[in-house]
Amino acid sequence: MFKKILIANRGEIALRIICACKELGVRTVAIYSEADRHSLPVRFADEAICIGPPQLALSYLNIPAVISAAEIANVDAVHPGYGLLAENANFAEVCETSGIKFIGPRPEVTRLMGEKEKARAAMKKAGVPILPGSDGIVASEGEALEWARQVGFPVIVKASAGGGGRGMRIVSDEEELPALFQAAQSEAAGAFGNGDLYMEKYVEHPRHIEFQVLADEHGNVVSLGERECSIQRRHQKLLEESPSLQVTPELREQVGSVLCKSLAQVGYTNAGTVEFLMDRDRHLHFIEMNTRIQVEHPVTEMVTDVDLVKSQIMIAAGAQMKDVLHGPIERRGHAIECRINAEHPEKFTPSAGKITAFHPAGGTGIRVDTAAYAEGVIPPYYDSLIAKLIAYGRNRDEALSRMSRALDMFIVEGIYTTIPLHKRILADPEFREGKFDTGFIERFLKKNGGRD
Repeated sequence: MFKKILIANRGEIALRIICACKELGVRTVAIYSEADRHSLPVRFADEAICIGPPQLALSYLNIPAVISAAEIANVDAVHPGYGLLAENANFAEVCETSGIKFIGPRPEVTRLMGEKEKARAAMKKAGVPILPGSDGIVASEGEALEWARQVGFPVIVKASAGGGGRGMRIVSDEEELPALFQAAQSEAAGAFGNGDLYMEKYVEHPRHIEFQVLADEHGNVVSLGERECSIQRRHQKLLEESPSLQVTPELREQVGSVLCKSLAQVGYTNAGTVEFLMDRDRHLHFIEMNTRIQVEHPVTEMVTDVDLVKSQIMIAAGAQMKDVLHGPIERRGHAIECRINAEHPEKFTPSAGKITAFHPAGGTGIRVDTAAYAEGVIPPYYDSLIAKLIAYGRNRDEALSRMSRALDMFIVEGIYTTIPLHKRILADPEFREGKFDTGFIERFLKKNGGRD
């Protein structure tokens, strides 16, 4: 096992990694920007090193500064968390060159899965179902039009290096294609420094289903089942749950088996999430893979009783899957996660500032992952997530009841949060009946007078 790990992240995920390390007897080093000097990860880590000013490019995304901190602290490994440098193959390579273990897949595998058209080709070759679309990058509007005619409108153009809904446009007909292609290309180039696009058939009214996997460095891969992530706004997830109401035990077993074989073939290691769209006939189609721990990983932890972050660390230290899991995966009950963001619940505008009162919910079946606290400051420079509220129950109804109670008891004052929005979602009859898809939030906001 490692002696000391540097956490190349901030906020609740940094604190989550510290908790896992403490249970494993591993010392931790937190890095922080000047804006996070008084954060809880800085307080609870064994060591903390300031790596720059608040701006991301000058601190958390500054690879030389992060590596320098790791070398100064003489760490064995780096855990990247999610976001920031977590899927940066160059960072993983620099860690490797510096003799520091990167807790994640090997750089070449991260690079393969990060370039979405290459990941799509690799999954197709391995037998994973994918959507009809282009064979790699679409170089021009003319080529895009040819592919669109082949697969049929509507289609969706996507940034090859992208994520979070940027560099993505839905095209309904030929007349729209030139302008939307250019807009997606420009947005992708600005957001990721890479304007490459690829194209897929657009699935109307899909559900967003993702499968959690773990893979050790000895060729063993396991699937921990799926999460339902359809409640999202502009491709940003708001609420997740496990299991999905739409995935049968047979489908779960079938897809999990195919994924284990395909990821073993590409040499995948550590934690990862394979994302699918489900059409109206309950067919799953691969869209992308995230080569890191996910924001919503707690719902899988709650229904499998597997600590995914500890598993990541143990796998990176060389442990075999049988020693990581101590037996077969057993899924029990139902879990739901609400992302509590520092945003206005109707305008969706960021709400930075000081938290004047903070009382996280508790009680049976409730878990809160957060690094927020009373008198703490939410800086304006970073992601708006301030807490993840997770409710577990023997079934979905019990999980929903506990989540509703917990939202009523979760107090955050001084800033706006999305707690009121989550209360309204949970009270919606269609949501409670499981009658939703990725367009639910847009319809919900229109129906309830919200803005989008």
